[in-house]
Amino acid sequence: MSEKIYDVVVVGGGPAGATAANDLALAGHSVLLMERGGRIKPCGGAIPPRALDDFDIPQSLLVARARSARMIAPSGRAVDMPVGEIGYVGMVDREEFDEWLRERARMSGVERLTATFDKVERDEHAHPIVTFRRERGGPIEKVRARCIIGADGARSSVAKQCLPDAERVKCVFAYHEIIKSPQMGMIANDDAYDPDRCDVFYQGKLSPDFYAWVFPHGDTASIGVGSANKGFSLRGAVSEMRSELDLTRCETIRREGAPIPLKPLKRWDNGADVIVAGDAAGIVAPASGEGIYYAMVGGRYSAEAASQMLLTGEAKALKTARKRFMKDHGRVFWILGIMQYFWYSSDKRRERFVDMCDDKDVQHLTWQAYMNKKLVRKKPLAHVKIFLKDTAHLLGLRPASS
Repeated sequence: MSEKIYDVVVVGGGPAGATAANDLALAGHSVLLMERGGRIKPCGGAIPPRALDDFDIPQSLLVARARSARMIAPSGRAVDMPVGEIGYVGMVDREEFDEWLRERARMSGVERLTATFDKVERDEHAHPIVTFRRERGGPIEKVRARCIIGADGARSSVAKQCLPDAERVKCVFAYHEIIKSPQMGMIANDDAYDPDRCDVFYQGKLSPDFYAWVFPHGDTASIGVGSANKGFSLRGAVSEMRSELDLTRCETIRREGAPIPLKPLKRWDNGADVIVAGDAAGIVAPASGEGIYYAMVGGRYSAEAASQMLLTGEAKALKTARKRFMKDHGRVFWILGIMQYFWYSSDKRRERFVDMCDDKDVQHLTWQAYMNKKLVRKKPLAHVKIFLKDTAHLLGLRPASS
């Protein structure tokens, strides 16, 4: 075992782990970032402009800037939601984006290691041991740390070993195919794909409990679907969507699938020396499935909590990460969870949901909340109007458009 004791070993090099590692290194801590490599998370790749400002992300990492979203109902009715003057939705390719974050962490002083996490061990000494393999079937190696951050994704091995009930987190399984973007005239209906638009399909045939998507990535596009229904064919749904949109002739570059948690864990730390972040902490937004920005925020909060614990020796500092996140974003997650539970439960309700998205007040407050990552309070009358309209839709007093 290495004689060096790291201040922090971060397991997982996605946006949460890489952000946590970078922040800790900049704070003067010794950090080992362990990433298994060879895996790209299925992700639409959307991030708000605020993420670029909050985490010093260069514009050059954006492969596209979506200026609108199109919501497609079970009937095929499409409602366009232009972003307007308040900005755009930035699109990144996770293969390039995640590696840039990891390399930035290395340049900040983080030691990178390509390896697969095995387990956390303890002995008579004060600090835990992280065991790992550099290659499949290779020998077990060990390193000691004062603190461990588990950022190893949904159904995190670190969380399962160190936190109570972590294995019970409910997940949606996501699958997408990255294809070469269609060129002008390549598909029968040019309006079926727009390089400046994110398309979201609320159709039970494509997902019985979530949604499907087509997101532009510049020269490529992400076509995907999510569902918690184990008997539902995600590949079949993507194949059907590509066929209906005339995208079957577009070259498939890669296929990826992974579970995505949609509810924050009740505990992020073990009360001593382990804390989780990102998908491992369950912080992907319900209803929308947005995770990149929240992962980076969670990674930062966990890093700050770990740093405080290292500096003070007080393990209770680790609890501040979850408290801060839930204070800042818990209400949004709660509302989105209710929305997903109700509006995604049947095609009849999905139809009404898309109809509701045609409302200008809904569109304005939705984009304001997305850009600012908090509920907008500046227009109380608009909130009242939306509440009344939502109630009318809920009671069926307003007919769904067709």
